[in-house]
Amino acid sequence: MSTCATASRDLNEPLAGTAATARTWLLLEQPGPWGAKALTSSHLDPDVGRALEQAVEATGVRIALIRRPGRHADCHTPARHRVYVAHTVPGNAWLRSHVVDDPRQLLDLDFPALGAGDHGGFGTPHTGDPLALVCTNGKRDRCCALLGRPLASELVASGEEGVWEVTHLGGHRFSPTLLVLPHGYAYGRTAAHAVKEILQGVREGRVVTEGCRGSSAWERPGQAAELAVRRAAREVAAGTLSVVHTTGAAPRWDVTVAHTDGRRWRVTVAQGASLPPRPESCGAALASPARMDVTAVREIT
Repeated sequence: MSTCATASRDLNEPLAGTAATARTWLLLEQPGPWGAKALTSSHLDPDVGRALEQAVEATGVRIALIRRPGRHADCHTPARHRVYVAHTVPGNAWLRSHVVDDPRQLLDLDFPALGAGDHGGFGTPHTGDPLALVCTNGKRDRCCALLGRPLASELVASGEEGVWEVTHLGGHRFSPTLLVLPHGYAYGRTAAHAVKEILQGVREGRVVTEGCRGSSAWERPGQAAELAVRRAAREVAAGTLSVVHTTGAAPRWDVTVAHTDGRRWRVTVAQGASLPPRPESCGAALASPARMDVTAVREIT
């Protein structure tokens, strides 16, 4: 039986403009098994998970559970939980880490402030390797487990230190999917050798556009527009491009992308339908998911 990832790959479905949107990511360590809705179906207290889901609504913060790659015994519940918070908007991107004894402590955070880029002194700056978050939640889609877990294990075996499994990054059909922090770029159909190049790029302050789905800091038209400008201008430096203005509505947008050196581009993005129909998730009915097609990139003064 064909999987959703196989169908998407065989049909060469474009990746640009398909990343989850989140200005800020909140990642909570929770080993053990995860259900399809992991915040309320894992060893995390479901009341806490439900309260966290409600607390981040409409704040620009996206929350997910993480665990180290490997076996996940049902009985293993940590006494303490690693927490990462990352803001991904260029010009104010940061990644901070903390350890909590009880995830309930996170409910005291100012989520609107986190979404706006104000960490309020939470935790300490993360100075280690960039984080490579690989979606492995097979209860949401089997492709994430079949393709994501081997990738995460291979990366750990190769010596990468910042690798975590994560509950959900969206876009099962692009498995294995990856989010890299602190810059917040998402990738699809990733292999271990490509991930190592992506992570080396983060260490060197550059963005790898091959296989990139976009920056989670922007809405999907902006994701596609920013990547198109990177390719047109041959710009690889991280933090140099920002989406500063978007006009229009589906199925057509004009997106203004600005460079820190003062240059600007007007990018036209059209929403199309991916044809022929394919499953957006394993077992789902055939559908024609939206795609973001860049039709024009023009430098403006």
